Amino acid sequence: MVKNNSDVFPPLKNDLILRAARGEVVERVPVWVMRQAGRYMQQYRDVRKEHDFFSICQTPELACKVTLQPINEFDLDAAIIFSDILVIPQALGMSVEMKSGVGPVFNDPLRNPKDLERLDVDVDVKTKLDYVFKAISLARHQLDGKVPLLGFSGAPWTLMAYMIEGGGSKTQSKAKNWLYTMPEESHQLLKILTRVISDYLIEQVAAGAQMLQVFESTAEYLGPELFDEFCVVYLQEIAHNVKEGIRLRGLEEVPMIVFAKGAYHSLSKLSYCGYDVVGLDWTVDPKIARDFVHITVQGNLDPCSLYASDEDLVAMTTEMVRQFGTRNYIANLGHGIYPDMDPAKVKVFIDTVHKVSSEMMKKGDPFDQLYT
Repeated sequence: MVKNNSDVFPPLKNDLILRAARGEVVERVPVWVMRQAGRYMQQYRDVRKEHDFFSICQTPELACKVTLQPINEFDLDAAIIFSDILVIPQALGMSVEMKSGVGPVFNDPLRNPKDLERLDVDVDVKTKLDYVFKAISLARHQLDGKVPLLGFSGAPWTLMAYMIEGGGSKTQSKAKNWLYTMPEESHQLLKILTRVISDYLIEQVAAGAQMLQVFESTAEYLGPELFDEFCVVYLQEIAHNVKEGIRLRGLEEVPMIVFAKGAYHSLSKLSYCGYDVVGLDWTVDPKIARDFVHITVQGNLDPCSLYASDEDLVAMTTEMVRQFGTRNYIANLGHGIYPDMDPAKVKVFIDTVHKVSSEMMKKGDPFDQLYT
């Protein structure tokens, strides 16, 4: 028997993004923004003055507050829980700090396969990351059904790269060294991460997440062969594990998005990995994406477009929506928004997506014939 969350949380008033993910007809294209709750907003910076980054993530009331800030400011069609992909390595026993002007820093990264013994591979995700699940449930209530709430996780290769590099990297050379010289141990680590990520995402749904996104943010550092061997199989396994786990728990099925930044060479493979939506970065031509992806797509305006004038931003956003069409489409940036961007530009972007797509729907979008 499927548990109906409507008995626990307020009824949903805007389900556009859920319908778009399932390929259903929508009245307008839904839109949200990766990193929509963050440093570009003064409200968030005010919170950060009082609390460090991971304290916000680990305090459900603060995480919920920050999650709702962009929803209260813009006409977005989804909220995404405020958290970080690196809570998984933390749950496995690794120490991670967020240093100002630097980003995430691992105090003791993985240097060789023997270091895998330091990981708490039997971690109880439900207990260790309880603060995330509490934040999700709290946010669902405080959203009052205004828009759906997304949960998320980093993907195995992306997390592996951080755990070995010890932070951000322009080459991922230390992590790729493992792939080339220690493939067996690399797969061992990726399997550990796959299991933990799967459990984590299932618990997010149990807590109230209505949609999930898996971020393979460092896919761009791998060519097609390495991506096939060290990413695709694990992305597939996560999608299968999560959907099966949700079914076995008697929970409502939720759409899943896979976003593999830079994996333009594997768009078709990604569309057959078991997800409902393929996220696209800004380097992907919409027409090519439509040729290779048979399910809903998400994206993909260049985040730096938000530096442009309002007039140019409207023109670029309009062209993006027209190229993708209004069916099987969720609008977003091609990556996360940057900290120095003007919130007024976010409003221009969102409002343009809604205006242009509504007009296209009224006139009869020619792309509809592709999906009927």
